[in-house]
Amino acid sequence: MTENKHPVVLITGATSGFGLATAKKFATQGYPLIITGRRAERLEALKAELTPFTKVFSYTLDVRDDKAVEALVDALPAEFKEVAILVNNAGLALGTEPADKASLADWHTMIDTNVTGLVNVTHCFLPTLRKQVSSSVINLASIATNWAYPGSHVYGASKAFVAQFSRNLRSDFAGSGIRVTSLEPGLSESEFSLVRFNGDQDKYNQIYNNAKALQPEDIANIIFWIAEQPAHININSLEVMPTSQAWDNFKIIKQQ
Repeated sequence: MTENKHPVVLITGATSGFGLATAKKFATQGYPLIITGRRAERLEALKAELTPFTKVFSYTLDVRDDKAVEALVDALPAEFKEVAILVNNAGLALGTEPADKASLADWHTMIDTNVTGLVNVTHCFLPTLRKQVSSSVINLASIATNWAYPGSHVYGASKAFVAQFSRNLRSDFAGSGIRVTSLEPGLSESEFSLVRFNGDQDKYNQIYNNAKALQPEDIANIIFWIAEQPAHININSLEVMPTSQAWDNFKIIKQQ
């Protein structure tokens, strides 16, 4: 097997947003990468962009399909098999309507991607991660994990699962060398929000104009920092917001 100077990193949802920025960050630092995503053309373009910096294996993958995730494990070339850093980034939010007006199909898609997809990938790679002297699982949650807001319903619940799953994994593997982190970003500007708004650019602009939101590169830098911590340090959870965002008072609805 070809020896790697740095541990192998697997990033799901690498074709946009946090995943794309994270892939670029690790690549420029020389980490061998496994990048996955559903959009094959974007994935191959990213591989071509990153290959001058490091070794890259790309694999078109829908994390919701457990058999496809298992096939990825089997398809890895020898030099990529020893995954030591797993960045569970694939996820999405759909819709901002109140729960009674939300699409049930959207709810199912969020659960299937944010919960089932993350579980599929984690379960398949835990045996490999367990074999490493030190390894990291970095799960992308959200401030919606901890703070309720209108229109969050299933999205927030799915990210609360991510955070609690992370804590439970941490309990299972305490002392094993596997580190687990729930990273919980606030207002962030990326394609993620356009997907949530169903491509409504005006709605997107209303939220992000002059907001100085977090950028994908900001989150990529934090993910890299977490992974680079000494092996005896575990960042359990990390909530991060832009300085333009903060908590507000509880609302009181006057009833007649």
